[in-house]
Amino acid sequence: MHNIHIAGTGIWHPEQKVSNEEIVNSYNSYVDNYNSVNEDSIKDGSVAAMEHSSVEFIEKASGIQSRYVIDKEGILDINRMMPRVHNEHEDRLSIHAKAGLEAAVKAMEQANVRVSDIDAVIVGTSHAARNYPAVAIEIQNELGIKGYAYDMLVGCSSTTFAINNAFSDIASGLANTILVINPEISTPFVNFTHRDKHFIFGDGCAASIIQKDSTSEKSFKILDRKLYTQFSNNIRSNYSYLNRAAVDNKPNDELLFHQNGRGVFKEVCPLVAELISSQLKSNDIDPKNISKFWLHQANGKMIRLITSKILGTDDFNPEIAPMPIKEYGNLASVGSLFAFNLNNDLNSGQKGVICSFGAGYSVCSIIVEKN
Repeated sequence: MHNIHIAGTGIWHPEQKVSNEEIVNSYNSYVDNYNSVNEDSIKDGSVAAMEHSSVEFIEKASGIQSRYVIDKEGILDINRMMPRVHNEHEDRLSIHAKAGLEAAVKAMEQANVRVSDIDAVIVGTSHAARNYPAVAIEIQNELGIKGYAYDMLVGCSSTTFAINNAFSDIASGLANTILVINPEISTPFVNFTHRDKHFIFGDGCAASIIQKDSTSEKSFKILDRKLYTQFSNNIRSNYSYLNRAAVDNKPNDELLFHQNGRGVFKEVCPLVAELISSQLKSNDIDPKNISKFWLHQANGKMIRLITSKILGTDDFNPEIAPMPIKEYGNLASVGSLFAFNLNNDLNSGQKGVICSFGAGYSVCSIIVEKN
């Protein structure tokens, strides 16, 4: 019987970093300008005044202190409030492919694999660059990989679902080594004029090599996978090709990222904690024997609450649940793999859990063991 491993990982993020102070100053300047322009309408009650944001509010609500973004200038420009990007064009690489290639090279180096070793490419993301051709095939072409490639999207669980698909493909005999890439270029989809959303997301990408019988010193054996989905509108995007032909026109704000934060917190935390707890129990693993919980990096409070529910105590070493969200912000589906890549210095035989969760609702939890 063959073992299947995460043989290596690599991450990429933009060079430009935005602090909470910078994003708050920009947002508050936008608010002041908006309230000034709409002063008369605000006075007669036909328009609601906008409220300031604050560093204290952001850090208390999310635990985020900064984020890396593809275009800082556009995001902080109060006359634009969004990054500047180029449309997809056949004469140049997509932004997703560029990020994916950067992360892929690092993952291949760590896993000690060559292009000729790779049988397939899977791109999993919550923010698709386009409908077709697949970004995975674009990356496959750039690297010169033979075999097959495809894109998939499962909201904020896309990264772990893609790793699961790679595992299944290898277990079925379709491939021996698969490159999984998870580009999350989220900031173009954020409404930076909305107080409850303007601080949440950063941009980043991770890649992983999933391989049968890996001999890499950095590899982790995949012991178990558990997937679950449950429909909810609490995290939603209404943007698609249908908007062009829609007879009920909607403003951009209604088409972009939408989240009922309180509803998500209330419903998802117990769902994820129960799923991981039952998974560990079915594998006869005591939660106290898990060295790391690499969880979805949506919110610091969620990470702490889920971990405490699994362990049955609030008194645990915070290092057991790494939170790169502090520096990188919410990276959508790829946050859990950033946590894994940056904090996986386990000893041989030690175990950890990689878990993504979010829109759908969707959850995928993967138990791994250091070689």
